[in-house]
Amino acid sequence: MKYTFQILCLSLVGQMLGQTSVQKKDSTVVLNTVIVAPKQQSPERMPEVKNNTLFSGKKNEVIKLENINGNFATNNAREIFSRVPGVTVWENEGSGIQVNVGVRGLSPNRSWEFNTRQNGYDISSDVFGYPEAYYNPPMEAVESIQIVRGGASLQFGPQFGGMLNYILKRENNKKFSFETQNTVGSYDMLSSYNALGGTYKKWSYYVYNDVRSGNGWRKNNRYNVRNTHAFVAYRFTEKTKLSAEYTNMDYKMQQPGGLTDAQFEDNPRQSFRERNWFGTPWNVFALQLDSEIYEHLSWNTKLFGMVSQRNSVGFTGAANTLDAINPTTNSYANRRVDRDFYENFGLETRSIYKFNLGNIKNNLAFGVRVYQAKTKRQQEGKGSTGSGFDLSIEGDFARDLDFKTQNLALFAENQFKLLDKFSITPGLRYENIQSEASGQFGVSAGNPVMLNKTTLKRSQPLLGLGLEYKLRTTNFYANISQAYRPVLFSDLTPPAVTDVIDPDLKDADGFNADLGYRGTYKNILNFDFGLFYLSYNNRIGGVRQFVNNDPTQGTYLYRTNLGETVSKGIESFVNLNITELFGVKNAYGNVDAFASMSFIDARYTDFKTYNSSGSAPNITIQQSNLSGNRVENAPRYIHSFGMSWSTNQFSSTLQYRMSGEIFTDANNTSTPSANGTTGLLDGYQLLDLSAEYKFMSSYNIKAGINNLTNESYATRRSGGYPGPGILPGDARTFYISLGMKL
Repeated sequence: MKYTFQILCLSLVGQMLGQTSVQKKDSTVVLNTVIVAPKQQSPERMPEVKNNTLFSGKKNEVIKLENINGNFATNNAREIFSRVPGVTVWENEGSGIQVNVGVRGLSPNRSWEFNTRQNGYDISSDVFGYPEAYYNPPMEAVESIQIVRGGASLQFGPQFGGMLNYILKRENNKKFSFETQNTVGSYDMLSSYNALGGTYKKWSYYVYNDVRSGNGWRKNNRYNVRNTHAFVAYRFTEKTKLSAEYTNMDYKMQQPGGLTDAQFEDNPRQSFRERNWFGTPWNVFALQLDSEIYEHLSWNTKLFGMVSQRNSVGFTGAANTLDAINPTTNSYANRRVDRDFYENFGLETRSIYKFNLGNIKNNLAFGVRVYQAKTKRQQEGKGSTGSGFDLSIEGDFARDLDFKTQNLALFAENQFKLLDKFSITPGLRYENIQSEASGQFGVSAGNPVMLNKTTLKRSQPLLGLGLEYKLRTTNFYANISQAYRPVLFSDLTPPAVTDVIDPDLKDADGFNADLGYRGTYKNILNFDFGLFYLSYNNRIGGVRQFVNNDPTQGTYLYRTNLGETVSKGIESFVNLNITELFGVKNAYGNVDAFASMSFIDARYTDFKTYNSSGSAPNITIQQSNLSGNRVENAPRYIHSFGMSWSTNQFSSTLQYRMSGEIFTDANNTSTPSANGTTGLLDGYQLLDLSAEYKFMSSYNIKAGINNLTNESYATRRSGGYPGPGILPGDARTFYISLGMKL
C-alpha cells in the first residue's frame, strides 16, 4: 500500500512539473518541443576511437536501451541482451537484482567472467580474487551497455569474457529535467524510478532513485531493493571536465532455494525454504577528470572505490532435506550465516595520443592502473532458529579469513592506419598481481584450524593484435588477444579442513581469437557475422592423494591445476528493416526482423580426475580424463529471433528465444542426482512481447508479457548458494508502466 501511495504522489508531482514546463514570453505561450522518431534497432558498434579507448579490430556491441522494448523494471536480461549473439543468461528469480550473463560457453555466474563496470569503473566484489557482481544498475537508469569480447583484455583487464560496461543516463541540454517511470506487474511487483538532471552554466548534475518490491513468482521469494545515484560535474573549459558520482544500493531478498527434479516436475513454483535471506548494501564512488591536453592528446583519470557487504542467512541443506521443526526442541535448526566485507580502491588513467609516422596515421592508447582490494570473509556462523533476516550468531564464525589483492597494470595499443581503409593494432598489457590469504578456515574437533599465510606474487605480460579493413559502410575485423584469470580466493582456501592447496597453484591463462565481417547497408541491413576460438588453460580441480603416501591412512583432496577447455563457434546477428527495403517506411513506420544466432562447441581437451575406492588398507586411486566432455553450463546454441514495429508514437517487439540443453557438471552426468544438483538440463524456448506508446510529447505507457506461452523451464542447477538444486525460471508474467519525461 505504501508503494502505491508513493507512485500516486510521484505522478501528481509529475503533473505539477508538467504544468511548469510551459514558458510565458510577452504574453505568448511557448511549449517545449519534443521530437519523437521511430526506434533505430540496436546494437551499434563503437567507432575506432572513443573516450580514450581504441576499438579498432575488436568485436564489440553497443546496446542503446531507448531503442529496445523490454521489461526494464525487472532488468530482464533475456530481452536486453537479445541482439547480442552468444550471451548465456542465468535466471535465478524474477527480481532482476543480479544480472547473470556470460559469453562463449563461460559461466554466467554474476557475470564473473566479464570485467564488469559502470561508467568505466569497476563494480564487482574484487576484480581478481572474487570478481562476482552482486550489484548492477537499474536498467531504467542505463543509457547504453557496451560489450567488448576478448579483445578487451589489453585495455580493460585480462578477463576471458571481455568487458561489460553500463553507461548511465545524463541530461546535458536543459537546466532542469524530470523523469519518472512507475510500473506494476505480476506477483505484486511495484517499481518506481525517478530522476532529476540538468546543466547550468558550467555545472551539470543527475540524481536518480529507484525502488522495487515484489513477492516473486515462486513461494518465499519476496524482495525489496533501492538504488540511489548522484552525479555532478564541473566543466572548467570546453576541453576539461571534473565529475564525481556516488551509488548506493540496498536490498533484502528471500531465497526460495532449489528443487529436486521430482519437485520441479510436480510444481516448479513451490519452495521448501522460507528462512533463507540475502542482503547486500553496496556503495560505489568515483572521481573522474577528462581533459584534452592539446589537439593530439586526450586524458582520462578515474579515482574509484567500493565499500560494500554480502550477507546471507539460511538453511543450506540439499533440496531433498526438509527444513522442519525438530519435535524434541520444538524449533527449527540453527541457520548458517555468511558475511563478506569489501573495501576496494583504485586509480586508472587512459589516454589517446594521435600522431603521424610519415604518411601513416597513428592512434596510441596507453594507461596505467593501480588497485587494492581487501575482503573480510566470515562464514559458517551458527545463526538463529528464526525465520527473518537475522545475521546474529552464537559464538564465533568457524571460518574467519582475510584476503588482500594488490595490482599494478600498464597497457599500450597502437593503431597503425597503413591505409585509410586498413589498420593494424598491436598491443601489450603488463599485470603485476599480489594475492594474500590468512586467518582461520575451519574448526576440527573443537579446535581452530588456521590457514598458513599464503602470498602469491606474479607478473603476467599479455599480447594482442587486431586488424580491420573498411569496405564502404562495412568492415572485416580480426583479433587475437591473450587472457588471464588469477587464482580466486576460493582456490586459496580448502573447502574442507582435510583438503590441501597446491603451493605452486598457477593462474588460468589462454587467449581469445575473432574473425568477422560487420556493418550496415543504407538503413536496410545491420549485420555482424563472426567466428571465435577461446582457449582456457590451467583449470583448477581436485586430485585424490594418499595421506603421507600411505594407503592405510586414507586419502585427501589436493587442489591443483588439472586441464584445459576450448570453446569455438559462430556468432551472427542480422537486422533487416523490411519497410525500408520495400520503400514504404513513411506509410508504415519501421518493421524490423532480427536474428541473433550462436553455435558454441565448448569442450575439455584435457582434464584429469582422480577417485579413490575401497577402505584401508586396500584403498586404490583411479585416474581418468574428461577430454572430449562438454563444458558445464555451456549450451550448444543460443538463438533469438524477433520482429519489431515502430512509428513516431508506438513501438512493439515480439521475441523468440531458443537455448540448447546443458550439462551441469564436468563429468557430463545425464541422470539427475537425487538432490537435484547435477544432471542434464533440457533446452528451452520462450516468447516475450513488449510495447510502448508515447503521447502528449512527454508521456509514455509501456506494457508487456514475459514467457508468453507459460513454459516451464530452468537455466541452471546450483550446488550451494542461492540454494542447492534446480532453480526454475519464472512462468508468464505481466507488467504495465506509466512514465513521463520533462
